Amino acid sequence: MIDMGFTVAVALAVMAIIVIVKTAVVVPQQSAYVVENLGKYSRTLGAGFNILIPFLERVAYRHSLKERAVDVEEQVCITSDNVQVGVDGVLYLQVMDARKASYGIGDYLFAIAQLAQTTLRSEVGQIDLDKTFEERSHINLRVVEELDQASNPWGVKVLRYEIKNINPPGDVLTAMEKQMRAEREKRAVVLQSEGERDAKINEAEGEKQRVIKESEAAKQQQINEAEGEAAAILAVAKATSEGLKKVAEALDSKGGDKAMQLRVAEDYLERFGNLAKEGNTLIVPANLSDITSMISAATTVLKQTRDGND
Repeated sequence: MIDMGFTVAVALAVMAIIVIVKTAVVVPQQSAYVVENLGKYSRTLGAGFNILIPFLERVAYRHSLKERAVDVEEQVCITSDNVQVGVDGVLYLQVMDARKASYGIGDYLFAIAQLAQTTLRSEVGQIDLDKTFEERSHINLRVVEELDQASNPWGVKVLRYEIKNINPPGDVLTAMEKQMRAEREKRAVVLQSEGERDAKINEAEGEKQRVIKESEAAKQQQINEAEGEAAAILAVAKATSEGLKKVAEALDSKGGDKAMQLRVAEDYLERFGNLAKEGNTLIVPANLSDITSMISAATTVLKQTRDGND
């Protein structure tokens, strides 16, 4: 009897341990467990220690609430200019509702990966091969928008999609390299021609500025010379005027008439003597000996001029 009782006690203890193990559930942080009661959804367990009803409740689904990265396998896409390219990528998603992720679809990871491939093929088919590398950001954004809209009933949030590689065929790569090389050579020729053009423009502009400066300098020189000549003429005229004033003042003074007569006679004799020295032929005035009459005539003119001024 003792052995039988001990055996029963051990069996009960083992059964109790099994029940405790089955009913006590510890949910890790950033995880969610979906509990079913007799095959029907009961509740979602959050992080921490939880007790289930023995033999009635069980954990049916376990979901991680962390952000996950899903590799999207390479697939062949046809661009709008009928070129086949291999494109692969990586998808970032997160479970937001554990209940919808459990009952909304059978395998949300597979479904989202397939939907990403079909959406990617559709987006790549709308652009040319040359623009596939330039439009990566746009393609990524469009894939995320389509996937996020489709996965919302599944309780999954699509955060990002990134294209990893775009692999055109070998012959297309060779053609693209030749095209890029030709484009670079074209740009080099254009830049060289633009440089030569700019250099010629600069030279012409420099020559133009030089001619303008020279003409301005010549103009200024002519102005300066004209101003100098005008100043000289003005100075000579002023000096002549002052000299004539002095002569007039001297003639008005006492003895001025006699001095004038003497000066006229001396000048007459000096110029007549010079005229005789310069040439072999000499024309002698008829009244050469009548110097007195000439001086008298000059004096008369002087007096008439002075009387007229008075």
